[in-house]
Amino acid sequence: PTLAVAAESVNDNMFVLTPSASAQTVIETGDNVFQICFTDPNQGVASADYIAENALANKIGVIYDSSDAYSSGIYAKFKTEAESKGLEIVTAEAFTSDNKSDLSTQVAKCQEAGAELVFLPIYYTEASQILTTANKTGYEPIFFGCDGMDGILDVEGFDTSLAEGLMLLTPFAADAQDEKTQAFVSAYVAAYGETPNQFAADAYDVIYSMYQAVLETGVTGDMDASEICEQLKTGYTSMTFDGLTGTGMTWDASGAVSKDPRAEKHAKLSFGQWGLLIYHVSSPHFVTRREKSDRKCLF
Repeated sequence: PTLAVAAESVNDNMFVLTPSASAQTVIETGDNVFQICFTDPNQGVASADYIAENALANKIGVIYDSSDAYSSGIYAKFKTEAESKGLEIVTAEAFTSDNKSDLSTQVAKCQEAGAELVFLPIYYTEASQILTTANKTGYEPIFFGCDGMDGILDVEGFDTSLAEGLMLLTPFAADAQDEKTQAFVSAYVAAYGETPNQFAADAYDVIYSMYQAVLETGVTGDMDASEICEQLKTGYTSMTFDGLTGTGMTWDASGAVSKDPRAEKHAKLSFGQWGLLIYHVSSPHFVTRREKSDRKCLF
């Protein structure tokens, strides 16, 4: 959906800031489109590097959604980087949005191929199904996901004990002990009754980075959408923002973000070179209309 919206926004020169559309093609749409989230290529490369550098496994299986730009984009970069690092991808099993109700075949093929680690560049709903299926067959590889995995412990009916040992790459960890994260988590839990995931944190950073850019560039309510867009483009490419999902955030003219992780390093976190966190789940219990003419920017 973001790709379609971004394309239309170019026509009106309307500023777009997305918290979750991580495909490279999103910011390639126009110079008015920016990201808070990391791009898909970085996630694929960072995942392969972490697996290789920490010698997690030699034989890798992959289960991905070939119909989804996020999933297939991460897998493509992961495959190239894994090969350069000497990792063996023993099988890569695809599914599509039309046939994802039963992923037992994909799990079985990874098991038959002897995959010691299964890379899952997919979203948490399908991942929960994969972990459940693997448990039923006694298959116990390391499961390693990306930021789309965040939220798996909140899937209705999912046995969260099956996520023990799951590793995922994410820019945010709700149990980080820094003051900003804990204040956000406390307020979010009080308001919504559940623990925020990285998507919530990214959205928070969208709002407050935009607030900072508006103040720094002098945006006013009497400006039209195109004028605001020009101001915000200047603001984002010149400012530095400290948020929940990273400190020292900066943006280049392409709209891509560069940031370091904000969460403090502790027993459950490791830091990748791309400014991403490798999160090791060891305590699953804690995770728990206006008219177009009125719009000034999109997020």
